[in-house]
Amino acid sequence: MNDFQKELVEGIPTLLPEAPSLDLKISRAPKRKDILTEADKKLALRNALRYFKKEWHEILAQEFLSELKTYGRIYMYRFMPKTPIYARSIESYPGNSLQAKSIMMMIQNNLDPAIAQHPYELITYGGNGAVFQNWAQYRLAMKYLAEMTDEQTLAMYSGHPMGLFPSSTNAPRVVATNGMMIPNYSKPDDWEKFNALGVTQYGQMTAGSYMYIGPQGIVHGTTITVLNAARMKRPDGDFKGLLFVTSGLGGMSGAQPKAAKIAGVVSITAEINPKAARKRHEQGWVDELVEDLDLLLDLVQAARDAGDNTSFAYLGNIVDLWQALADRGMKVDFGSDQTSLHNPFAGGYYPTGMSYEAANEMMAQQPEGFKKAIYSTLRKHAEIVNQHTAKGTYFFDYGNAFLLEAGRAGADVFKNRAAKSGDFKYPSYVQDIMGPICFDFGFGPFRWVCGSGGAEDLDKTDQIAADVLTEMLQEAPEDIKSQLQDNLHWVKEAKANKLVVGSQARILYADAEGRMRIAAAFNQAIAAGEIGPVILGRDHHDVSGTDSPYRETSNIYDGSQFTADMAVQNFVGDSFRGATWISLHNGGGVGWGEVVNGGFGMLLDGSEEADKKLRSMLFWDVNNGIARRNWARNPNAMSTIERAMQKEKQLQVTQPNLVDHNLLNDLTY
Repeated sequence: MNDFQKELVEGIPTLLPEAPSLDLKISRAPKRKDILTEADKKLALRNALRYFKKEWHEILAQEFLSELKTYGRIYMYRFMPKTPIYARSIESYPGNSLQAKSIMMMIQNNLDPAIAQHPYELITYGGNGAVFQNWAQYRLAMKYLAEMTDEQTLAMYSGHPMGLFPSSTNAPRVVATNGMMIPNYSKPDDWEKFNALGVTQYGQMTAGSYMYIGPQGIVHGTTITVLNAARMKRPDGDFKGLLFVTSGLGGMSGAQPKAAKIAGVVSITAEINPKAARKRHEQGWVDELVEDLDLLLDLVQAARDAGDNTSFAYLGNIVDLWQALADRGMKVDFGSDQTSLHNPFAGGYYPTGMSYEAANEMMAQQPEGFKKAIYSTLRKHAEIVNQHTAKGTYFFDYGNAFLLEAGRAGADVFKNRAAKSGDFKYPSYVQDIMGPICFDFGFGPFRWVCGSGGAEDLDKTDQIAADVLTEMLQEAPEDIKSQLQDNLHWVKEAKANKLVVGSQARILYADAEGRMRIAAAFNQAIAAGEIGPVILGRDHHDVSGTDSPYRETSNIYDGSQFTADMAVQNFVGDSFRGATWISLHNGGGVGWGEVVNGGFGMLLDGSEEADKKLRSMLFWDVNNGIARRNWARNPNAMSTIERAMQKEKQLQVTQPNLVDHNLLNDLTY
């Protein structure tokens, strides 16, 4: 057993490790709000110390208190692993269960410094999307996974490994929940308090569910969005000279410049954090990084004139960028925002008029003043966007809670300006694009990861997926042929676009039939020895995975967009249909208390059992959401569920009866 394997099996060390030296080049989480009372701080210390033997308490109590004062959280840096964290091949992990090894691989992928936004703080993306709350939890979880058999299940409570429980070979190996609060305790400050106490965490979507694959994870969906936004401007498909303006390069938002380049448009993505911007530039996700606004706009205009599709990053505040574009009179064809506005007061969005460092200091020392500065910037942000849209810019909410938080700040973002409430004047991208084009037909962000870690396996799976899509195109009804054609083009070009960061993974928007057929073909290839094991998953941002009234379910108009039955049913249904692990979260994308979302991971090992599980679970995982969208009377979902029932005779879905609008309009209310 090598040092890496010994460390995983060890769990909490028997000897107190030395405090590590931290790399100054690694991006760090901002200091969190000092929200705990003295009694709360004592409780937070007791909660942290319970992971360790009593002989260490005197030393660790002082150290953890120092962390709490310095960072607003107890991360237990002393217990960071000594061996590097990254996704090794599945065979490299110690253990008794191949399924457990697949989960260990994905956890390490989430925390790989090349992928994670703030790896020292165990935060994968979104400013606060955590895999674990502290390093003791990481060590314990990995130890449990290394010991687990296929007749045990690990229960994960917001990053804390509660323990291994007897189950069955058909049960998930891990059941993870994150931030599942009593509803009245799910306000933003509740997250600050209870996370500081060490009793809950914000799992985002694929952070606390171990299925993050770097910015590639949303780049296909982002490309679909950018392509269709561009088609609104140029239906003929000639996108030369079109300009897309947005913000955010940390975590998943880093997919935007790559997607814009694939779509063939010029783009500018603003990013206030120098480390995040430089990281994406070094990784090749953005072509040019520019700090000077005048130089930037000169370069952008030259690219537009030349018909190039250069992607630019502006190191600065998005509001300043929008203003400079307006001052110069440059037309923006379409724009959005993908800062982490689900987390506006703790590093997800930054005020204009001050440096990144000064803003972080104000965030920690003057939280109320910082909140006022954020709200002032949001009002200015909306005002300048309104000026651009008045001149023809198509602006859409990118599901990051921009309109929600801008509205709370008193910005002019509502259709009824006088009321300052009600419907927003700009659509969500789900309302205009992803909902009717993808989700209602069952298309969503299907993912796979090659357990071997070999690039050659990824090449083979790309080809397998392309072959399946080619077959499907010959049989498909007309209303989904364009989606299948776009997906076929995507997977054929994926390697050339250099999307891999970390694990050998791929994202591909696919419907229920496509997911099942591709997965079954993978399983056959594994059985034949052509490729190693494959781990399936998806973004929670999908057909069935998420109930989010301002994003995933924003194109549901029967009032049920504020309910969370679908996500919970999805989580439970995946558990007994074959998922290797399942997760359910409060928060993700648009914020704590604003959304419930669930996800899964599934190991394909070439067995007949895996084949049965993938067909059962993937069918449910998609059609659960289509059935709900059908009941909401979404036309494309109604036709899609009809086709599903024709193919699967055991599927029986309650169908809505449509009402004549004139009948209701003629009534007296």
